[in-house]
Amino acid sequence: MIEKFKIFCAVAGTKSFSKASKIVHITQPAVSLQIQAIEELFETKLFDRTGNSLRLTPAGDILYKHAREILRTYASLEKDIGKITGTIKGGVAIGASTTLGNHVLPDIIIDFKKKHPKIKINLHIGNTRRIEDLLISGFIDFGFVAGEPSKSNLKVETVMSDELIFIIPRFHAWSKKNVISIFEAMKEPFILREEGSGTRQKVEEYFESHGIGIDKLHTVLILGSNEAIKEAVKAGICISVISRLAVQREVDEGKLKAVTPKEGKILRNLSLIFPQKAHFSHAVEEFIFFAKKTYP
Repeated sequence: MIEKFKIFCAVAGTKSFSKASKIVHITQPAVSLQIQAIEELFETKLFDRTGNSLRLTPAGDILYKHAREILRTYASLEKDIGKITGTIKGGVAIGASTTLGNHVLPDIIIDFKKKHPKIKINLHIGNTRRIEDLLISGFIDFGFVAGEPSKSNLKVETVMSDELIFIIPRFHAWSKKNVISIFEAMKEPFILREEGSGTRQKVEEYFESHGIGIDKLHTVLILGSNEAIKEAVKAGICISVISRLAVQREVDEGKLKAVTPKEGKILRNLSLIFPQKAHFSHAVEEFIFFAKKTYP
């Protein structure tokens, strides 16, 4: 029943069967079957479907409130039993934006697993907006993201700082430079991350703070991953802005050239986000403590 409640909360939180199916990694028909099973159990409809809109019925509202409380109680139960038995086990569901998910968390998870081999780690990687959706739906315990979350009902704790840098092909005309002006960069073919990305959010803020709207950039590509951006820049197609964490190896190997903006470094916070009334299991608390200790 716990899994059914997680699926129900995913649908209720996103108000979409298709979005929920992506969050819980099962097909949309499977999500519908799980919701149907809960409706049959309580002998009532939980959602009103009108055209493309989906909203909770009064019964659905009641179940959503109690289902979230049940999930919190279950997490608390796991924690209390773990304290009595002296063992930490269970699962930790983490959401991470691409920079943290691909370049920071893997090492933390490996080291954590060496210390706590019985704890299962489930890592979901996506842009900042997707991680927020996963969190609001209750499918992950917490998230590590770049930038500020758009949801006001989330708590935010800064974990570490990050610098965004321009990357250019190694044979570019600027290859001998270490610093360029963003007013030069706006004339070059440019790659942006997709909307909902923390990197995209920070790039827009930085350019706009210098009077350059994002529409003034010569954008030729919008890509959804750091890896795709790096490959496109290596091919000499464009320039881009990316986290130093994500590209340091290629810069060190001479495959890409990094330059910083003359107008000042592009700095941002990488943050831990979680619900205002989060009730963490013992395993989740232990992982968060370990991660903060690793990156104080």
